[in-house]
Amino acid sequence: MRRLDRYVGWTVFSSIALVLVVIVGLDAIAAFIDESDDISETYSFLQVSLYIGLTLPGRFYEYIPFAALIGCMLGLGQLATTSELVVMRASGVSIGRLVWVAMKPALLIAIMGFLLGEFVAPKTDQWAETRRALAQNPGESFAGRHGIWNREGNTFLHFNALEETGVVHGITLLQFDDKLRMDSSLRARLATYKGDYWTMEDVVQTRFSSWQTTRKIYPTLRWDTGITPELLTLVVVEPDQLPLSELYRYSRYLQLQGLDSEDYQLALWRKLLQPAAIGGLVLVAISFIFGPLREGTLGFRIFAGVIVGIVFRTSQDLLGPASLVFGFPPVYAALAPVLICFLFGMLLLTRAR
Repeated sequence: MRRLDRYVGWTVFSSIALVLVVIVGLDAIAAFIDESDDISETYSFLQVSLYIGLTLPGRFYEYIPFAALIGCMLGLGQLATTSELVVMRASGVSIGRLVWVAMKPALLIAIMGFLLGEFVAPKTDQWAETRRALAQNPGESFAGRHGIWNREGNTFLHFNALEETGVVHGITLLQFDDKLRMDSSLRARLATYKGDYWTMEDVVQTRFSSWQTTRKIYPTLRWDTGITPELLTLVVVEPDQLPLSELYRYSRYLQLQGLDSEDYQLALWRKLLQPAAIGGLVLVAISFIFGPLREGTLGFRIFAGVIVGIVFRTSQDLLGPASLVFGFPPVYAALAPVLICFLFGMLLLTRAR
């Protein structure tokens, strides 16, 4: 039985890994084509390649659920096509055992994906965004195409790029009063974090009043703020790519600032529930193989897997904004698609028996 478990498990694992490599490869090629439109003297072909390479861990993490669904359908479908599943069932192997054997490699990939998304993807995504911003906006002080927006009280802030060493490039500060009238604007070429404050360089500050505008230039200027490089790092990376601890910490920071934190709470719950989501999708894939797709062709299985994956992702994308509009907790938006997958898969498996 152990040899049989290893055989089925390896078949499913290799299929998932192959599908994941193909999907991420196609996505990386599409991203490279899109980035190639921005190639210039400062943003070269090599830098575009480096940017795509650094974003690969995040792409792998994003597509693991989709790859687990299609890969499991292909792996078990291959065993069904060669009648190996029929022989296993005839020899007394239960559907429950086959489900568990097929689920183990998927859960192993889910754990690997969780570690990738928790410890690798956030750092590589930050490096990628920083290097692209610096290459596309060398030496610029004003807002570039790729930047970071943040808010602290009545001050709106924009940064072109953030280095890992705590240096921020291209700072713009817009200060408003309680009636949302602009009091002043400040632009600096860069700022360096000194532990509990920032030192800005090449600063231009403009103050507005009802009768005049005054402008001052400073070689250096001290900036006291509660914003830290660690906090800006959280803004650089998309919420879905942040580690759990940082998602929780930044959502709390937004709540203290009186800002909406639902996007980060939703990302937090999605990340926590991703292993369960992978398990639910794999259960649907297994139920299809033992049910309606037992005699299906390879092409039809891929088509069915793509449709299920699109429906699952679309439901996630719709329920997330719906939680913001209708005010129900983000955990429900993240949990509902997972529960539906488990219920649907269990229903099909029950009928397959």
